[in-house]
Amino acid sequence: MAEIFKRLPSLPSERALKVISGRWKAVILYHLFDGPRRLSELRRLVPAVSQKVLIQQLREMEEHGLVHREIFREVPPRVEYSATALGQSLEPVLLALCEWGQRHAEELGEVDQVGDCIIRPRQGA
Repeated sequence: MAEIFKRLPSLPSERALKVISGRWKAVILYHLFDGPRRLSELRRLVPAVSQKVLIQQLREMEEHGLVHREIFREVPPRVEYSATALGQSLEPVLLALCEWGQRHAEELGEVDQVGDCIIRPRQGA
């Protein structure tokens, strides 16, 4: 499975879309923008995602350098996920994509079919 993710497209825009594609990646990153989170915290924050998919999305983002996983040698072991500097750099990109998606829905008269952007500029950012 890891081998598949390492083969990214050479066209930069296609590469970027491949790295951030996934239904939950933007939402997961949004919650990691504010600091490290444990898996159980992410499950509470994104209740619609299954644990299997959450872990899969986190592993893909870790492999692509967007997320860092730290394992604390405690009993029981504790694992925290955080956005890397590269992952943090996606915040304005994800906000722009969300705003564009809303504008697109407005243009097509489908604004009632889309939700509000979960990704918002943070206070003091």
